[in-house]
Amino acid sequence: MRGEFIPIWSETWRNIWRPLTWEGSVPSDVYCDLYRELSNAFAEVPSIEDLAVIIGDPVKSFQAFRDSRCIQFSNEKALVRFFEATYDVLDEFQDAALADRYFELLAGFIERYSLGYSLRRPCLLSPTLPGIFSDVSCGLKKLSETDAHIAELYQAHEEAVKDLRFGATEERIKTCIGKQFMLLEAVASTSDLVNASTLGSICDQVQSWPHVTVKESLRKLYGFASDYPGIRHGGNPAAKLRGMDARDMTAISIVLTGYTVYLTSSLHTKLTSFISDRDDRQKP
Repeated sequence: MRGEFIPIWSETWRNIWRPLTWEGSVPSDVYCDLYRELSNAFAEVPSIEDLAVIIGDPVKSFQAFRDSRCIQFSNEKALVRFFEATYDVLDEFQDAALADRYFELLAGFIERYSLGYSLRRPCLLSPTLPGIFSDVSCGLKKLSETDAHIAELYQAHEEAVKDLRFGATEERIKTCIGKQFMLLEAVASTSDLVNASTLGSICDQVQSWPHVTVKESLRKLYGFASDYPGIRHGGNPAAKLRGMDARDMTAISIVLTGYTVYLTSSLHTKLTSFISDRDDRQKP
């Protein structure tokens, strides 16, 4: 899973809303308020007149909410705000037990589908590190679909990773790391400021670094890939401290994936925008 609510919104009906409705004493007009909150997250917000017709009738509100399983949402952040606001709606009905039951169902839903959020009291959704990493990885895949050169190198890296299924040998690990460095070079080349072809030189042309030491850290990793025998070049055997193993595959792959957000402005993520554009009421 990518770790977001939007792709699996249709699953919330049987995992959250139906149990909440059937298991508790739910006020008949609760879905009037819930649908009003949900409509704020729609890609096409209903007109004031259409919305008034729906939320003015508990039966129509319930049906409209239930039928929203195929609706298009504006963005992930808006849907997250709906889930948080739902707790306040239920609590305003002076039914603490109902609000707590909703909290439990939402927490179970997040765990079941491995979403990239943690849930805190009273009802605050915060991104997790695994969720952020998944978001960047998926953003990179989406970027590869817009550029033939990136797509070729992305596929080459993916196939190298898949080959680990047949044994995480040192040679396969070095191949994975080498392919990922090539992918980073292709990603960075999408910037108008970049005309260099090697990552070391590209680091000097990229202007998005928050501090020179961040830039230098990627340059040094590139130096490692060039100096370690068999990753990018023949390398320097005397500099090799030990053979590459699964630890290196895990650590270096994760680190290099994180650097992609510096190398191009064309890589769009959702959880990172969710973090940077929260409103003040969400702050603990």
